[in-house]
Amino acid sequence: MRSIWNGAISFGLVSIPIKLVNATENHSISFRQIHKEDGGRIRYRKVCELEEREVSSAEIGKAYEDSDGSMIPITDEDLASLPLPTAKTIEIVAFVPAASIDPLQMDASYYLSANGVPAAKPYTLLREALKRSEKVAIAKYALRGRERLGMLRVVDDVIAMHGLLWPDEIRAPEGVAPEAPVSVRDAELDLADALMDTLGSVDLKTLHDDYREAVEELIAAKASGGAVAERGPAERGGGKVLDLMSALESSVRAAKESRGGESEGGEEEAQVTRLPQRKQPAKKTAAKKQAPAKKTTGTKKSTATKKSAATKKTTETKKASSQPRNRRSSA
Repeated sequence: MRSIWNGAISFGLVSIPIKLVNATENHSISFRQIHKEDGGRIRYRKVCELEEREVSSAEIGKAYEDSDGSMIPITDEDLASLPLPTAKTIEIVAFVPAASIDPLQMDASYYLSANGVPAAKPYTLLREALKRSEKVAIAKYALRGRERLGMLRVVDDVIAMHGLLWPDEIRAPEGVAPEAPVSVRDAELDLADALMDTLGSVDLKTLHDDYREAVEELIAAKASGGAVAERGPAERGGGKVLDLMSALESSVRAAKESRGGESEGGEEEAQVTRLPQRKQPAKKTAAKKQAPAKKTTGTKKSTATKKSAATKKTTETKKASSQPRNRRSSA
C-alpha cells in the first residue's frame, strides 16, 4: 500500500519512524455530468472574475475571506513559518481507556507501518504496551496543512490510528430529542428486548452494498446494449405506528421467520407472550355512573307514590268528617 505521510511517533523519548497508510477505501460509483442533447462532458473551468479569463493552476493561490468580503492572501511560505511541532511527528500525549472516546469524534482511519528495520523494535514495544494496558493512545499530528487529533490502537499485529474531531467540533444535540414527555411501559420494553434477542448478532463481513451492486448491473447492461432488468420497489416500513405493541410483536415474528425460527449459535429462541387485552376504563366509568342513576330514579318514583297515597287518604278523611256536619245543618 502506498504511504501518504512519512514521519515518526513520539513516545516519550522514544522515536519510531513510521509511514501512514490509508486503512479504508471508497467503493462508491461516481458519475460525470454530461450535456443531455449530445452526451458531451460538462467541465468546470477556473475563471478570474475580475479579468473574466481562465487561469492555470500555477496562477491560483490561497486567501481568507474576511467578514466584509475582502480577501486576505495567505501564501505557503506564511503557513510554513508558523510553529507546528507535529509537522512530521505523531506526538502521543496520553493513554486512556477506549470507552472514554466518543464514537462521534471518529474520523478517517490509517495504518501505521514501521519505516525500516531499526523501527521494528520500538514499534513492537508500543504495540505490545497498548495490548497489555488495554488502553488507546491520544496523539496530535499534522496532515494536509492542519493539526489534528488522533487515537492509536492495535488491530491484529498493526498499530492503527483514527483521526478524531476536536471536542469543540462536536455539536450539542439541542432540540433533537422529542420535546413531548413520553412514557414507555415495561411490556413494550420486554417486546423490544425480545426483538433484539431474536435479531441477534451478525458477521459484519457478510454485509454488502445492495444499491451499488444494482448500479453496477445497470451500467453493465447499458454498456452491452442489453435490456435493463427491472427491479420491483424495495419494501419499506413506514407510516404511522398506531399500535406500538402490535408493531413490536409483528417485528419479532418477522425476525423469527427470517432466521428460520432459530437464533444464531444454537441459542434458545426468544419467547414472546401475548399480553391479554386491557379492559377499557371508559366503559367502567360509564357503568358506574349509570347504576346510581337508576337507583335514584327508583327512589324518586317510590317517594312520589307514597306522597300521592298519603294525599289521597287525607282527602278522603276530610270528606268523611264533613258529611255529618252537612246532615245536621240540613235538619
